[in-house]
Amino acid sequence: MMTGRRGYSRPGVRSWIVAGFMVLAAPGLAQETPAPLLTLDQDRLFLESDFGRAAVERERVATAALEQENRRIEAELVAEEQALTKARATLAADEFTARAAAFDAKVVRIRNEQDAKARSLTEGRDKDRKDFLKVAVPVLGEILGDRGAMAILDKGLVILSLSAIDITDDAIARVNAALAEPSAAQP
Repeated sequence: MMTGRRGYSRPGVRSWIVAGFMVLAAPGLAQETPAPLLTLDQDRLFLESDFGRAAVERERVATAALEQENRRIEAELVAEEQALTKARATLAADEFTARAAAFDAKVVRIRNEQDAKARSLTEGRDKDRKDFLKVAVPVLGEILGDRGAMAILDKGLVILSLSAIDITDDAIARVNAALAEPSAAQP
């Protein structure tokens, strides 16, 4: 129900105003007290870590090679199909049918092989993420304990927060250090 105060009587609007005031009035406050909640940009953590950069580069190189191979194969198949179409005029019907069926089977086989290679790239990306998490999760747990926090939230799910609770830079540095240790998984 609206009052004569421009809708400021609604609890949601009042909360936003109070939160905004707290952000503007006390920027250093959150840095001095333990934050019960922390935020993390998960994509940045992976993509800006040494491990993530190496994994992304490996995937980029492998994807480019597969795309180049696919273009080469496509050109070869187009040339083979054109030759088969041209030879149709001089071949007996049963001979042409046999060659066309063999060509179709070859195309299906090659498509399946190339699809398997693309799936392998996706599986490799997933494996890299899992390997990264094996090292990152314990590091994030240490940061949680160091900061006296109760939880780490994905930064993309948070509407408003103080920058002091964002641990992404700290997490990247610590994960890089953990992965530099001989016992950690390497990309």
